[in-house]
Amino acid sequence: MKDTVLIVEDEKDIAKMIDYNLKKEGYKTIIANDGEDALDAAITKLPGLILLDLMLPGLSGLDVCKELKAERKTASIPIIMLTAKSQESDKIVGLELGADDYVTKPFSPRELIARIKALLRRSKEKEKLPEVLKIGGLFLDFSRIEVTVKDKPAILTSKEFELLKTLIKAKGRVLSRDYLLDNIWGFDHAIEIQTRTVDVHIRTLRKKLRTEAKRIVTVKNYGYRFEYED
Repeated sequence: MKDTVLIVEDEKDIAKMIDYNLKKEGYKTIIANDGEDALDAAITKLPGLILLDLMLPGLSGLDVCKELKAERKTASIPIIMLTAKSQESDKIVGLELGADDYVTKPFSPRELIARIKALLRRSKEKEKLPEVLKIGGLFLDFSRIEVTVKDKPAILTSKEFELLKTLIKAKGRVLSRDYLLDNIWGFDHAIEIQTRTVDVHIRTLRKKLRTEAKRIVTVKNYGYRFEYED
């Protein structure tokens, strides 16, 4: 439901105001007033975007964000956090957990709609990769599942290819080991040794990418991102 926005807000007046303005712009909406309802709605309805208030009764917005990004079905849904000015540290934590943007209360409906449109547009762009892609000395043919580095073939396993493709598709966003495990291996990542599976594959992938290995950047204590610039 790409044109549906899940509004997670316990203040009913704010939720109604957001709901009204989104519907006026042609979006469908779902409203959840607490964290548990938000999780249930996100997993069952799979909205195109989530507006997530951090100050919620029971399960906090940060906890909701963490669980959604750890769940394979919902990990790619864009999240905009709604925060109070005093929640500066929570903004940082939320972004580190995988939220895509934040809006500080009080906010204007026009600003919020603009942020939503921009994020949905970027999300659609991220989903589409051209059949062939050249980045520096790296050339990828996604239709033929082929990779070359400076005109020499790099023979990747299926998992290595999916790992590289997923990192490229994220357009520079940092992906956690748990996210990569869920999306590529589909593992229950509760067992520590399984999280090392990602590191092992990254190490072998870097060897095969040779001079272009620098593009896979390690983000300490979190995961990996793909660097487009030379």
